[in-house]
Amino acid sequence: MQLTFHKYQGTGNDFIIIDNREMKFKRENQSLVAKLCNRRFGIGADGLMLLQTKKGFDFEMIYYNSDGNESSMCGNGGRCIVEFARSLGLVKTKAHFLASDGEHEALLSNAFISIKMNNVTNIEVNADFCFLNTGSPHYVAFVNDVKNYNVFESGKAIRNNERFKQSGTNVNFVEKQLNDLFVRTYERGVEDETYSCGTGVTAAALVAALKSVSTGQDYCDIKTLGGNLKVKFVKNEDHTFKDIWLEGPASFVFKGELII
Repeated sequence: MQLTFHKYQGTGNDFIIIDNREMKFKRENQSLVAKLCNRRFGIGADGLMLLQTKKGFDFEMIYYNSDGNESSMCGNGGRCIVEFARSLGLVKTKAHFLASDGEHEALLSNAFISIKMNNVTNIEVNADFCFLNTGSPHYVAFVNDVKNYNVFESGKAIRNNERFKQSGTNVNFVEKQLNDLFVRTYERGVEDETYSCGTGVTAAALVAALKSVSTGQDYCDIKTLGGNLKVKFVKNEDHTFKDIWLEGPASFVFKGELII
């Protein structure tokens, strides 16, 4: 069977996207997902997404990590699949879609796509890290000289420690700079550092707001290895967060054909 795929990237976080409205691609085909995401023997990507029809929504987003496992929400992937939906004529300036963590809204402009993330009502604060869920679980730690930090070794150790090894966590190392936060992320499922992580920078921005080191009262500018993002939010008096928006670019890279 022949399938068309599209490759997109959002601040260097890259994805294979398949229009699966005819349900030709079977969701249980995890070994194929891992093969396609392999950078040596496949197309190469941090993850794969299926765009599917869902009653009451513009589309449904099904997300897989590059290891082939169906996974939780991906912020950069969400922006990319919204841009893909626009290319199909499914959306224009607004989108309403379903993901693994529930429904999301999106606003589309020529330069950026903004996705509304779920409210965050619980942040675990410890002496040296915070832990929260922004659609995916995130460990957030502030460090010095994050540019030269050994993200792979430190992130791998935390992701596989006694607490997190079973279900996994993404691990974010953050440094406050003059006008932004510099965030680097080790992602579970990829099991390596990625150029950017949308739910990760969202988590970092909220922790920064909690620690009163945001770049603004209701927003945070973020620098990643793959580019710049912005997180907007409303911080409540009880240290919970609502109206959280992740804003950044999403770009088409290329398309091709698969024989499966």
